[in-house]
Amino acid sequence: MTASSKGVAARLALWLAFVFLPLASGCAVYRIDIQQGNVVTQEMISKLRPDMTRQQVKYVMGTPLVADTFHPDRWDYFYKFDKAGNPRDRRQLTLVFDGDKLKKILGDVTAAPGLVDSAGTTEAPGTANKPLPKDH
Repeated sequence: MTASSKGVAARLALWLAFVFLPLASGCAVYRIDIQQGNVVTQEMISKLRPDMTRQQVKYVMGTPLVADTFHPDRWDYFYKFDKAGNPRDRRQLTLVFDGDKLKKILGDVTAAPGLVDSAGTTEAPGTANKPLPKDH
């Protein structure tokens, strides 16, 4: 091989490496973690008390994801977390007001005494972080 053909072969090998190495490494699919909605923690829920005003609730919980025009006394908070494309955590919380005062909490969190619906619609302690079933 001559010196010029060695240079051409070296440039060709370098060019092939630049073209095919990124393509080969791109075969693995990377899935990012996706967090949607309002983060709702048990610590936040524990701060809620009966007869808190809307402003006080908004200070503790943040702005609700859904404030329904047709149901102005109801605020809905939703949270969903997918890790690498797999659903890991999903929470739903509904706050019900009577006028400007917080009256009850519905959803999959443990509420303070006095905010639990008479039908017991909040769930037992420790259920707020339960993983979703595999079929979701």
